[in-house]
Amino acid sequence: MNSENNQVSKAVSLPFLVLTVMFVVCLIVANLTEIKTVDLGWFTITAGVVVFPVSYIINDCVVEVYGFARARLMIWLGFFMSLAVALTLQFAIWLPGSEEWELQDAMTSIYGAVPRIMIASFTAFLAGSMINAYVMSRMKALRQGRPGAFGLRAIVSTIGGEGVDSIIFFPIAFGGVLPVSTIVSLIVTQTVLKTLYEVAILPVTVRVVNYIKRLEGGEVTDVNTDYRWWKMTKI
Repeated sequence: MNSENNQVSKAVSLPFLVLTVMFVVCLIVANLTEIKTVDLGWFTITAGVVVFPVSYIINDCVVEVYGFARARLMIWLGFFMSLAVALTLQFAIWLPGSEEWELQDAMTSIYGAVPRIMIASFTAFLAGSMINAYVMSRMKALRQGRPGAFGLRAIVSTIGGEGVDSIIFFPIAFGGVLPVSTIVSLIVTQTVLKTLYEVAILPVTVRVVNYIKRLEGGEVTDVNTDYRWWKMTKI
């Protein structure tokens, strides 16, 4: 990593570790709850909207403090841990139940749909999260290390990342299951609601970012950064 300001150590720190664990947990919970759609008056959302935006807020914090490379590593860790959960669930469904087990149909009904949701989620998550991190990083780099404008970066990157995520996720996850009008409604409402979520919680996010910067004794501004998504080990 390169920085025009104070250089954050390449060693994995406790704040980064905590943020990464929170990020992975948010993704797994979102994937497990995303199968449920919820009607809220004139628009429809999925249950995953309760927790999924938090992952984008964490993404913003990590890019702001540690740079794109650390965020890329965190995103890939989230991907592989979510995949592990999906495969474990399918294996658990496949295992023959005991005579006392009476919820096989319910388990299959709920988690049997997870593979399709997971494929949609994995594809959308990688694209949306990487774009979110890229936009955050590039906008900060354009300021050439000058302080400020974190709020603007967070909002713009969220619109880009969440927009791409929703455009990819919902047609794959619910195409042929839900009406096209409902899918379009989901794309628009999810993007808007998640962005509004980001805006509403922005004062807290700013405080968290500033606190982590003080703990780490600096921050990263990406310079000559390799933005290729698959270079996950380059931190």
